[in-house]
Amino acid sequence: MLDLIKQHEREPQRRLTYSLARTQSELEAAQRIRFKVFAEEMGAKLSSAHLGLDIDRFDSFCDHLLVRDHSNEKVVGTYRILPPEQAVKAGGYYSETEFDLSRLANLRDRMVEVGRSCVHEGYRDGATITQLWSGLAEYITKNNHEYLIGCASISMGDGGHYAASVYNKIHKLHAAPAEYRVFPHCRLPLESLNQNLDVIVPPLIKGYLRLGAYIAGEPAWDPDFNCADVFILMPVSRMNARYAKHFMRQAG
Repeated sequence: MLDLIKQHEREPQRRLTYSLARTQSELEAAQRIRFKVFAEEMGAKLSSAHLGLDIDRFDSFCDHLLVRDHSNEKVVGTYRILPPEQAVKAGGYYSETEFDLSRLANLRDRMVEVGRSCVHEGYRDGATITQLWSGLAEYITKNNHEYLIGCASISMGDGGHYAASVYNKIHKLHAAPAEYRVFPHCRLPLESLNQNLDVIVPPLIKGYLRLGAYIAGEPAWDPDFNCADVFILMPVSRMNARYAKHFMRQAG
């Protein structure tokens, strides 16, 4: 994450701001950029593809964080946020469609879930990521959430070898305590994949880990999105002050 911040300092300044979606049209702007990234770029199989939108049953229960470029009023990044009280109404967290979260039962009323993070192709730089993370920091701070959870995706474009190698590179140093471990419903078959490629950890996952997140179990395979998902668990009390300070300051 710090390398992205440094990159941002070298880039032309855009006037980007973050906000929560308040109208149906703003929600659809988030769903449209998700469709562009997940379906058109990554090849995800979406039931709502005929609409040109990424829609699922969790959307109506979530808050949707938007980053907007005010030079053209375009929504260029988004994060979906599901607070605990809304997760109850939704019948659970999205993560539970991929993982067994039984060991986190005692944390449920303090967990906020984030997901569906994506950024427009022309805006994948430090400026946009800073806005997304600053908006998330403000949301967590204002609502006094104690744990952040979510599925962080890794491309399966090569059949899973890259994903297996990323997991192998990060899980030992960042493994969650046993009492926080989750279990994938559809496990990525690590033993059948090359886990020793020389890989670069995806920037979003690297950012989570630098902030103090745990990797809480083996990856799940999501065939619809053609990706492997690792489960991220970050106690807010564990956040690395060195990296969190930047986003908390932006949020303030």
